[in-house]
Amino acid sequence: MERKRMKQYKELKFNDDFMFGKVMEDKNLCREVLECLLEREIGEISEIQPQREFRYTSDGKPVRLDVYNKDENDVIYDAEMENLNHKTVKAHELPKRSRFYQSAIDIDYMNRGNMYYNLPDSNIIFICTFDPFGKNMAKYTFRAGCDEAQDVALEDGAVRIFFNGCYEGDDISDELRAFYQYLRTGQACNELTKKIDAAVDKGRKNEVWRTQYMKEWVIYQDAKAEGREEERIEIVEGLLARGKTPEEISDFIGYPLDMILEMKEKLEQR
Repeated sequence: MERKRMKQYKELKFNDDFMFGKVMEDKNLCREVLECLLEREIGEISEIQPQREFRYTSDGKPVRLDVYNKDENDVIYDAEMENLNHKTVKAHELPKRSRFYQSAIDIDYMNRGNMYYNLPDSNIIFICTFDPFGKNMAKYTFRAGCDEAQDVALEDGAVRIFFNGCYEGDDISDELRAFYQYLRTGQACNELTKKIDAAVDKGRKNEVWRTQYMKEWVIYQDAKAEGREEERIEIVEGLLARGKTPEEISDFIGYPLDMILEMKEKLEQR
């Protein structure tokens, strides 16, 4: 079977992980995207860290977030871009991944000498190009509540939101509808999506970004060609931490699927 090729840099779109992270480095554009999704104003973005990695011990399982950012009120927003990529929705493991990401953010805060009662509000945001729960809702918002008294909220400041980019209903704002349309078709039809599209077009011409993108690929291919087992395992571990499935990893770096499945099993037994 013919191996899938690496996507050419000039082909990258906003909903590709690399381009999404780069475009969202623009604080103003990042804030506008978040405000479109959340349908409310947020504070000025004070910090953006694309591909923020959390690793608490030398041999601990790392987690890498697509776009970790904080506003002037110290509210944290983690934005993740999710494509189906020829796999099932269940294989994305979004519920458990969102729980893991939330935990990583909280532990990182505590490890810097802060107290739990000062934990900042946080929003874990998954922008999906598919319906993540199959209920044909525009978005799915989760907050901790009480089974015995549904009017009692835990109010711990943690919110997890999953956006359904394939939703085409009329019961959403014009801005969100235009954003979803852009995700689906690449057609920019309002001010925000035109800004995003212009940023993507500019990004495709950015030689520094192109070099960074290609460097990732070269690192993966070098490790594969030289057969360095430890480095290959580290690469696979890092990609699994980013939520990639064994099938996606096999497509991307060219390792046989059975090899990746064996590595994954070894990692889970640690």
